[in-house]
Amino acid sequence: MKVAVVGATGLVGRRMLQVLEERKFPVTELLPVASEKSVGRKVSFCGKEWTVMRPEDALAAKPSLALFSAGSAVSESLAPQFAAIGCRVVDNSSFWRMDPGKKLIVPEINGDLLGPDDYIIANPNCSTIQMVMALAPLEKEYGIKRIVVSTYQSVTGTGYKAIAQMNAERAGETDIEMIYPYPIDQNILPHIDSFLDNGYTKEEMKMVNETRKILGNDSIAITATTVRVPVQGGHSESVNVELKKPFTLERVRELLAGMSGVVVQDDPSKKLYPMPLYAWGKDEVFVGRIRRDFSIENGLNFWCVSDNLRKGAATNAVQIAQLLLDKGLL
Repeated sequence: MKVAVVGATGLVGRRMLQVLEERKFPVTELLPVASEKSVGRKVSFCGKEWTVMRPEDALAAKPSLALFSAGSAVSESLAPQFAAIGCRVVDNSSFWRMDPGKKLIVPEINGDLLGPDDYIIANPNCSTIQMVMALAPLEKEYGIKRIVVSTYQSVTGTGYKAIAQMNAERAGETDIEMIYPYPIDQNILPHIDSFLDNGYTKEEMKMVNETRKILGNDSIAITATTVRVPVQGGHSESVNVELKKPFTLERVRELLAGMSGVVVQDDPSKKLYPMPLYAWGKDEVFVGRIRRDFSIENGLNFWCVSDNLRKGAATNAVQIAQLLLDKGLL
C-alpha cells in the first residue's frame, strides 16, 4: 500500500513513521512529504531511506492513505486534494475536528462510526485523547454531569524549537530563540495556544468541544485550564468528574482496568501513581490517584498521564488507519 506522511520530518511525523514500522502496517511505498526546505532530505523507514517530496509529487503517486501532521493551514489546503483522488486522510491538525461532516475518532471509543464515506478523518487533540480514554467507561456506566480538568503539558507538544529553548535555558545560554513568551525552564506557563475573547485559550476550548463530540454528549459541563510545564515528554492531567449516579471506587478501578489502552497505576501505599517520565515511549494511558471527591455528590478525582506524541498523536492516527484497513476501507 502506498502511504503518504505529510509533515514527515516533524516530531509527530517521525513518530508516525516509527509506529507504522512497529505495528508492521502494510506499507509498500512510503511517500514522505514536508515543507519546501525539507524536500530532498532523507527519512528512514523499515531499513530504507526515503526522499522527502513535494505534496504534488505525492498526489501524483496516488496513495491509498495519507497521515497528516503539518498544521491546520496545510490540512485545510491539501487534505481535500488527497481525498479527491480516493485517498483516506487521517489528519492530526485541529482544522477538521469540529467540522460536523467529519468524524473525530479515538478507535477504542467511537471507531465504529467510521464508514465508506469517510475520506477525511480527524485525530483529536493530544490532551483530549488521554482524558476521554479514562472518561469513556465512566460515561457509559454512570453518565457524566461535569468535568474540571487541569493539564500539565510537556514542551514536545510545541515541537523541536520548544525543546531547544528549554535545553538552551538549562545550559545557561543567552542567545536563545524564544518559542514561548517567557522562559520555560524553572517555570510554568498557564498559556497553551492563543487566547480567545472568553478568556480561555484555544487549547482549553479544544478539550471542551472535542470531549463532547467524542463521547457523543453535548450536555456535559466541562471547564479546562491547560498549562505548559518544563518536561520534555508526556502530558499529565488532574481530572475532577461529577457523575450522574453513585459509584464505588472498586467498580471505577475495574472499569478503567477493563478499558483497552488504559493501565491503572493506583496504590498509594506503594507510592504507585502515573508519571510522565515512565509513560514516555509507551502507547497506553496511565491512570491513578483515583479517589472520591467528598465536596460534591458522586464526585471523583483521578490523575492521568500519556505520551503525547504517541497515543496523543501518532499512535492514535495509526490505529485509525488500522481500523480502516480492518473494515476493508483501504
